Amino acid sequence: MTDTAITAEIIAAAERLAGVAYTEAERAQMLDNIAAQLDLAQQRRRVALPPALAPATKFDPRLPGFIMPPAAPFRPEMAEAPPLPEDEADIAFAPVAVLARWVRAGVLSSTRLTRIYLDRIERLAPKLECFAVVTADLALAQAAQADKLLADGTYLGPLHGIPWGCKDILDTAGITTGWGAEPWRNRVPDTDATVVKLLAAAGAVLLGKLTVGALAYGDIWYGGRTRSPWNTEEGSSGSSAGSGSATAAGLVGFSLGTETLGSIVAPSTRCGTTGLRPTFGRVPRSGAMPLCWTLDKIGPICRSVEDTALVLHALNAVDPADPCQIAAPFSYDAAAPITGLRVGYYQADFDDAGAHDLDRAALETLRGLGVELVALQRPDLPYGALMSTLMAEAAASFEDMTLSDADDTLTWQEPGSWPNTFRKSRFLTAIDHIQLDRLRRRVMQDMDAALQGVDAMIGPSLAGPMLIITNYTGHPCLVLRSGFKQSETRSPLSLARARLDQGEASKGPLHTVPHTICLWGKLFDEGTILRLGRALEAAFGVATRRPPAG
Repeated sequence: MTDTAITAEIIAAAERLAGVAYTEAERAQMLDNIAAQLDLAQQRRRVALPPALAPATKFDPRLPGFIMPPAAPFRPEMAEAPPLPEDEADIAFAPVAVLARWVRAGVLSSTRLTRIYLDRIERLAPKLECFAVVTADLALAQAAQADKLLADGTYLGPLHGIPWGCKDILDTAGITTGWGAEPWRNRVPDTDATVVKLLAAAGAVLLGKLTVGALAYGDIWYGGRTRSPWNTEEGSSGSSAGSGSATAAGLVGFSLGTETLGSIVAPSTRCGTTGLRPTFGRVPRSGAMPLCWTLDKIGPICRSVEDTALVLHALNAVDPADPCQIAAPFSYDAAAPITGLRVGYYQADFDDAGAHDLDRAALETLRGLGVELVALQRPDLPYGALMSTLMAEAAASFEDMTLSDADDTLTWQEPGSWPNTFRKSRFLTAIDHIQLDRLRRRVMQDMDAALQGVDAMIGPSLAGPMLIITNYTGHPCLVLRSGFKQSETRSPLSLARARLDQGEASKGPLHTVPHTICLWGKLFDEGTILRLGRALEAAFGVATRRPPAG
């Protein structure tokens, strides 16, 4: 029972937080038993619920009548590898698909490749603040094992001997996995996350743990702020901050990111990487920090579209330990044509104030590739309201932080940061949460109807509501670099210096930074958006441009 007696005045004040209004008689009637209702909540709070314990109600993106795409062969690009460059930077920035051919042919050992990346990490990672832990000894041991296997005639596939970086919310046995947050900075798990095990089985070499915004939000972590290699005066965005930064800067062959609502798309946009957010349920999440059980997804962040297909192929597995995991075939044929595919788009998103000329140019580029573009109409719904379910799930996952005041230890303490968000979420009503879940199903139905007449969709990465919509419906997303723009983003210190040196009129572009476009596919049909993405990547011709910090 609460120590403070509930009065009619307290109920009247609480009504304003819930957005309702009751009469004096209705409040008086509540006084008979509302304290008992609160006592039940307090009883439940006394039972510790570990974050890994998922809710009994689980999310499934498949609506009634859904038919899983049939299994088909996995056929990645089969082109011959170019000659091995002399410049080690050229090797470091090579796509995984090319690195794999060099390793398999024996012209590049995994050990040499690993040392190239470790040297770059030593030189560049401190400036970018993108590595939380560097596992040099482990990486060299795994590389030596990969070389030995290959010498003995065993080849594990295209990730054999390829060094990679792991987002620091994915467990690694015996290696600090601190979730970017002060209370867990010394946390050392006993086992590997399922995806870490899958990549080890594929022969990949772990270079270390990549920084993550505290508890998977933003780019500020307990060690600082992760930077974009294109403009080190701005953060790399988040929460897969280190994954985007390190991959873009050529410090890893590829990385893993996670997305609840933009954590693959946003850092890929800021850093110019290629990110693949798979269909919800495809990639097992066991051993990943649970933020939102009905929204969290794990996917690859790479430097080319083809690379994301290679990594997803290794991650596609069945894991009974993840209650939301869905067994599904992963089919992809790099040689299949895209001519004649129907791709939908929402004109309103391209007209949105947040859209860029590069977005509209990407639409025309796709049209020129022989694809039929189909204008779609989207129902006018409060898509932003769905965000409250994310806030509620995240606040539930980290309830102990709020109730114990451990949230005060996090570095980022602003109105939009997690501590304040978790506190506010205590006032979200259960009834509104259930109604939002019903709205989510309505949005799923609308998305399903829209995709009935097209093969995929295209749109701006961060303009319009598609980022929210597709994360809540569970549809896959491919984000890729579409061009470059001028950014005026500067740190407060550099702005102050500019004003002193040249006066208030000193403005204008300071940095050339990448821009991205998004493709969305049908449930469990990543293969189609990968084919479209490969064609767009070739047409854009900007995927190989390197950042100045690389």
